[in-house]
Amino acid sequence: MDANGKNQTRKFDITVDIIKNLALISLGNTLIAMAVNGIVIPHQFLSGGVTGTALLLHYIFSILPLAPLYLLLNIPLFAIGWVFVGRRFFIYSIIGMLILTGTLEWVHVSIPLEDKLLGAIFAGILTGIGGGLTLRSRGSAGGLDILSVILLKRFSIAIGKTILTINAVVLTVTTLLFSLETALYSFIYIYITARMMDLVITGLSKRKAVLIISDRWAKISEEILHRMNRGVTLLHGQGGYSGKAEKILYAIVSMRELHRIKRIAQNIDPGSFLVVQDTLEVMGQGIGNQPHW
Repeated sequence: MDANGKNQTRKFDITVDIIKNLALISLGNTLIAMAVNGIVIPHQFLSGGVTGTALLLHYIFSILPLAPLYLLLNIPLFAIGWVFVGRRFFIYSIIGMLILTGTLEWVHVSIPLEDKLLGAIFAGILTGIGGGLTLRSRGSAGGLDILSVILLKRFSIAIGKTILTINAVVLTVTTLLFSLETALYSFIYIYITARMMDLVITGLSKRKAVLIISDRWAKISEEILHRMNRGVTLLHGQGGYSGKAEKILYAIVSMRELHRIKRIAQNIDPGSFLVVQDTLEVMGQGIGNQPHW
């Protein structure tokens, strides 16, 4: 392929990538706006982070519109995002924030749920899926999402844990201004939001770390490499009791590949020893499951 052909292919890939990210951000923020305008505000639920602060001010001073408040409160967090995450994330997050501001202003869908518990659960599901889809792009919707991404990249703290912890602190403080019942329903909403976000971001593409100890390690390694097209790392170990030198195979696989690697090891060596471990996040070509912020 000549240089012009490569340039055309690269431009096409960039265009597809931009469209994909904008679609994820738009869909995610629309779901969030549906939850906020259709359930959270009618039931007077609270939230945490920037959205919660904007809601709190909106409840106390009803003359202050929600969307512009959210926009203004995001400014300092975007400055942090520019420094610690990068320009691409910053630009997509600006777009995400503007889209969320617009959807909060214009997307008003009536969701007829009178039961507060069901409302908190459904609002959490919608907000969690929406926030997760937005963070599956190369940006965010602004607010607490920016801080969550920074903590994930710097300290590998799950996004849901950051959101749940900070929001719980905010709720504890705001309980003094509202009823305990409202605070508890709001906590249910926040908890489900956090769990759904973790599920959408990494849970649906969960990776497993597999350790295999076997005398037939060479054959097992060959099968994994060629039948599964999955990389394997060879570790050198030693039996604590026997003192015998051991070869340990280490591989990262997806959930749907897990049964295949177990079957390969058991078929080749029924006496093989396998350890399967959960992973928080995996970064790398081909097998990584963390969004490329």
